[in-house]
Order: sequence, then C-alpha cells, then structure tokens
Amino acid sequence: MNPVLAELHDKARAVLDPVHYDFFAGGVGDEVVLAENEAAFRRRALLPRVLRGIEVRQDFPVLISPTAFHKLAHPDGELATARAAGTTTLVSSMASTVPIAEVVAAASGPVWFQLYVQPDPAVTEALVRRAERAGCAALVVTADSPVFGRHRRDLAHGFHDLPAGLAAENMRDLTGPGLRTIEMSPAVSWGHLDRLREMTALPLWVKGILHPADAVLAVEHGVAGIVVSNHGGRQLDLVPAALDALPAVADAVAGRVPVVLDGGVRGGGDIAVALALGASAVGIGRPVLWGLAADGEQGVRRVLDVLHDEFLHVLTLCGGELSRDVVVARC
Repeated sequence: MNPVLAELHDKARAVLDPVHYDFFAGGVGDEVVLAENEAAFRRRALLPRVLRGIEVRQDFPVLISPTAFHKLAHPDGELATARAAGTTTLVSSMASTVPIAEVVAAASGPVWFQLYVQPDPAVTEALVRRAERAGCAALVVTADSPVFGRHRRDLAHGFHDLPAGLAAENMRDLTGPGLRTIEMSPAVSWGHLDRLREMTALPLWVKGILHPADAVLAVEHGVAGIVVSNHGGRQLDLVPAALDALPAVADAVAGRVPVVLDGGVRGGGDIAVALALGASAVGIGRPVLWGLAADGEQGVRRVLDVLHDEFLHVLTLCGGELSRDVVVARC
C-alpha cells in the first residue's frame, strides 16, 4: 500500500468506532478474497520499456467506487466525498446517507448512480427517476448481490442498523412516508437490465462481472461499460481476486465497451498494472473511506492526489507503455 494511504488508514482506524471500522474494512466469510484482491497486485511486476522519448500525458483513469454510509466515517458524509472528487467520476451508492440530488449538487464532476434492482419494479423505477432528476450521468447496476453477503465482523458486533439520525436517504418516501429498506432478489436477471434500458436514456453499466461469458452477455444486452469486481470481497469468499479475473474479461469484451477494474487498488502502481491487463480505468473504494474518516474532504482529496502523482510517476518510468506484455509474474 502507498505509505500515505497506509497512514490515512491507520488514522481512520484510530478515530472510527470499531464497529463502523469493521463494517468498512471487513469482508465475507474468512475474508480470503478480501486479502486476495490486494495480494493479486503483489504477485505481478512491471517490465519497463526504456529510451522511449515520450513525454507522458495521461488522463487520471480513476473512478470513486460506490460505498455505503459515508456519514459513519465523517459528519459531512457523501457531501465531503463529492466536493473532494473534483473532475473524478463519483459513483454514488444507492445506500448513501445523503440524497442523490444533494450529492450531485455538491460535485463538480460527473456523478453516476449505483443501483440494486429492487423486487418491486415501481421502487426500481422511482430510484431511476430520482437519479435522472438529480442529473446523474449514468446508472451502475450491481449484479453480484442476489442476497446480502454474510460478514462475520458485523455479525459479531450485532451491527444491523444505522445509528439514530442516519438513513439510506435515497430510499426515503418511495412508497409513502418514511424509509424503505434496500432489498436484494435472486430473481434479478438480464431481463431486468433490458427493462432498465427501455426505462431510461442514461447509459447503463453493470458491476460485479467476473466470468467472461457474463461479460459477453452484458455487451449483447447493450451495456455502456463493465466493472470487473467481486464487491470488494463482500459477497462470495470463493471467487478469484478481481485483478485475476480481469484479463479474460477484457479479452472477451475485445474493446467493445470500457472495462473498469474494482478491488484491491492501493497505489499508483496498481493502477498501471490494471491498465496493462486490459482495464480502461480503476475504481477506488476503501482508500476513499480512510481519507474521509481521517480528514474529511481534505483526506479524500489527498488520496486522489497521491494516487494521481504516483500513477504518472510509474507510467513515466515504464516509458508510457502499459500493454499486456509489460506485466510479468513476480518471482
């Protein structure tokens, strides 16, 4: 992990309620895949090209991944994250503790809305309309959650509900006064994605793809992009690291839509490795939460600045080239 990110993580752990730290940091089951997401990067090295005579000019290929309940990390919650994002695309969670309209209003760059398709079609449509009215630029449909993952840390703490005064604000007043609970459904299918495409003109991304065959199906169903992700190790502890799944998915997509790698990115070098293996960009999740908990808006901005500077430095040292053949196994 980048030392600055490690410092922010340590500060966040010191200031957070231990129950809330474990909610953010924890994974499913024995947390094998949680660790593997980071370890997969350590198993790889970059083989630089030299004397290329290239001045590196590269956009920052990073999105802020959707993570829930930012007000558990800082009183300003998702507002601080949105302000800190700058021109970086923010994928705002359906389980945000700030309504999506306020998140978009606080942001200066694009905001996408992460969506769990709800068993009640009317609730799903109401959420889509809220995202449209707020000015979101895309929908990101999470596909890897037919049920909630079982997180042993949360179960041990008995953590089930948000503290008084906090709520998943996007679920408020959807079917009458009061709050509605976010629900998962094993019945969600590609047909639901098709209905979403008919429902809205917003570009649809699908998040949670690991199998190449599902990547092909996603393209065939008209998605605008794919996020290779195992939900940060929070759904099934038997799946591969996101980075290990990336090359086969990228090959299956064959450039027809962008592919984002989400999971385990902890430094600028990790961004470079992911791009070399076929990603168009990467998503950053937990490091943003550590920055938010440690120092609010400034902490999140520091995370993004450090990753940006380190990525450009690594890219320059690699001669500006990030093709598949510059990634080798680390002995």
